[in-house]
Amino acid sequence: MKYFSSLIPLALGLLVLLLSDSLHETSLINAALQCILFALVVCLPAWLTGRMSYVDIGWPWGLVVIGVVVYFYGEGDAMRVTLVSIAYLFAGGRMGVDALRMWLSGELKTELPRYEYQRRRWEKNGKSNAPLVKQVEVISQGMANMSFLALPALIIASNPHSSISVFEVIGLALWFLAFAMESLADRQKHAFIKKMKAAGETNKVCNAGLWKYSRHPNYFAEWMVWNALVIAAIPSWIALYDSEALAIWVLLGAGLLFASRIMYVTLVYYTGAVPAEYYSVKKRPEYKAYQQSTNMFFPGRKK
Repeated sequence: MKYFSSLIPLALGLLVLLLSDSLHETSLINAALQCILFALVVCLPAWLTGRMSYVDIGWPWGLVVIGVVVYFYGEGDAMRVTLVSIAYLFAGGRMGVDALRMWLSGELKTELPRYEYQRRRWEKNGKSNAPLVKQVEVISQGMANMSFLALPALIIASNPHSSISVFEVIGLALWFLAFAMESLADRQKHAFIKKMKAAGETNKVCNAGLWKYSRHPNYFAEWMVWNALVIAAIPSWIALYDSEALAIWVLLGAGLLFASRIMYVTLVYYTGAVPAEYYSVKKRPEYKAYQQSTNMFFPGRKK
């Protein structure tokens, strides 16, 4: 059971979606397509190579799948459906194209450090069957795309009302700001690395631009992208009250909050900041001083 416990909340989230009168069809279509995508792009390559890094291809393109599904099968207001579809297509496509670049350049021929770090967790939790636990973990990413990560899009795309709520305006504005911040942080990091290579310096700490205020501004911005979607989904969730059983409606609302929590835990502890810093401290002599002076996740002034 210890191997499969991480799948339980994701399976329950998917079950709620499938039991929903309003979201059942789009949820079923999305789940089927995510199964096909992850089986071919993630699970099979992970089984053959023993590497989990293919998740970096599967999960962002899974977001693209969500965007396509809600565009063609969302029965809500056309403008609302289009906007949430574009949000998922841009968010997934940006990371998905970069993942394909990594694959084509051969960077995925070795396990990415954040997935190599998982072995430490498996040993700590007494999980010795590495092939099984790898499959469970990559499947959990696919199930997240089937359940909580799809939830904001499915709810928003179900809203037939043409009137725009202040929550949707705030959510849309926050999404644009967070998406721009994440893109800027990535560009600043790439520019810093390029500059250091040109200067012949290696293993230096990037503390330029947004990286002065957070050790992981890209992860923080990615989390805010999801918080923006949750905020934008609130009016559409309220609109579901009359068409859903009370228990399902409450669980859908709880699921929106859980989507934010899932992304926070993932970006900070699971495959985000904590694994990255484990290797940065070993590799970069100046990183400990950077840790002492700069917030890890939430942007702020120097300590």
